[in-house]
Amino acid sequence: MTLILIVILVALVFEFINGYHDTANSIATVVGTKVLTPRQAIVLAAITNLFGALMGSAVATTVGKGLVDTHYVTSLTIVCGLLGGTVWNLLTWWLGLPSSSSHALIGGLLGSTLAAARTDWHVIIWASPASDKPWYAWGGLLYKVVIPMFSSPLLGFVVGFLLMGFLFFVVSSWKPRTVNAAFGKLQLLSASYMGFSPTQTGQLNGLPAWLHFFQTPKFEIAIWVKVMCALTMAAGTAAGGWRIIRTLGHKVVKLHPIHGFAAETTAATVLVVAAKFGMPVSTTHAISTSIMGVGAAKSFKALKWDLVEKIIWTWFLTLPATGVIAYLLVRLCSAVGLE
Repeated sequence: MTLILIVILVALVFEFINGYHDTANSIATVVGTKVLTPRQAIVLAAITNLFGALMGSAVATTVGKGLVDTHYVTSLTIVCGLLGGTVWNLLTWWLGLPSSSSHALIGGLLGSTLAAARTDWHVIIWASPASDKPWYAWGGLLYKVVIPMFSSPLLGFVVGFLLMGFLFFVVSSWKPRTVNAAFGKLQLLSASYMGFSPTQTGQLNGLPAWLHFFQTPKFEIAIWVKVMCALTMAAGTAAGGWRIIRTLGHKVVKLHPIHGFAAETTAATVLVVAAKFGMPVSTTHAISTSIMGVGAAKSFKALKWDLVEKIIWTWFLTLPATGVIAYLLVRLCSAVGLE
């Protein structure tokens, strides 16, 4: 029982720190455009996050049993995997860089399981082809994580660019005051959509770790777990999400309600579509590149390219960095007799 409580505590700590990142990412634009105050945005995110989590858990199932050989997943690997993701999330938060909590958890899970298997790389499920499904519906690390990790940011940028261009055409004859008033109201809808969608693609990232103890033959997740995680993430955003909100909401490009509407609509749609295929696509990647695409449609010079470069490097480093941290933690525990 003590070990179970430790896992639950670490998972909740991860969700709290997750609130610094993923929930903050989802409300950064609506705060940046001043359509909602930070406090109003957090309440909206908490409600829509919870609603989204209750709608499905395909991504949690993918992470919980689709990426590694679960025979090597123990309470120790879960704790070390979560700690690996937590350390990385804290570091990137301190630097004000939006990184993916989904990928942080996945990297931690891969690293800790690899260490538990004595560096047997076969423990990682690289690909799970299925003859009765198209390639984009196949399982494994390559199809569920790596390919979406590159395709979703590209999609977010392109769609954000095109949608913003279309909106510019539509409102070209409108007065600025009319544009801001209309899209200020529309952004309430897009912000709600954005709050709903990340939980479909794994914003409640600690949930797969809980599945080791709460799974049923159908691999279900208890409702009370979803509720607790959603509330914990909201608390984390309230406590420390402002660094990430400032980066995405103010520093990448100056945003007005029309830009916020385009970015949120684009990112949320990318996330919802990915969720249908059980892909743990990063909320960070989706909203960041959507904002970049929207900003590029406004003017390529409007983007802070030095900051964009730092953000992209952070994305590339997340999986290997969290994997290495979790791997070393498991080996350290083994060295001192903790198994």
